[in-house]
Amino acid sequence: MKDNAYRARMVAELMVTDLAQSRKFWIDLCGFEVVYQREAEGFLFLDREGAQFMLEEIRGDDGWITGALDAPLGRGINFEVKVTSIDAPCQRLRAAGWPLYRQPEERWYRNGAIEIGVKQFLVQDPDGYLLRFSEWIGDRPCAA
Repeated sequence: MKDNAYRARMVAELMVTDLAQSRKFWIDLCGFEVVYQREAEGFLFLDREGAQFMLEEIRGDDGWITGALDAPLGRGINFEVKVTSIDAPCQRLRAAGWPLYRQPEERWYRNGAIEIGVKQFLVQDPDGYLLRFSEWIGDRPCAA
């Protein structure tokens, strides 16, 4: 279990249909670590390089569910997970035969007078939540 002294100021809590399947994806394939868990409640708190998520297995409506949970879950959002390198999670996902939503690519995003460069890929978890693993590769002046 990872030291749980540091907590991000915003942590997404995702409802999942099968915690065991989600655990394999998030930990075994994507490289997250368990900060803590409450097995009896179907709950995991995960961390990878400061990116933190809570996963909670759907076990009935206890007040957190505000509408129908139709697949894929999390439509309209992607979670950027900043990592030192995208290589390890990408290789593990490919080796497991897990489909990537977007293949690895280099992208440059404008921020004022500079562009921020990243290598990134996108993948959906077992419930359809979209994760964008992003590795910073540098900054450059904006092209004219």
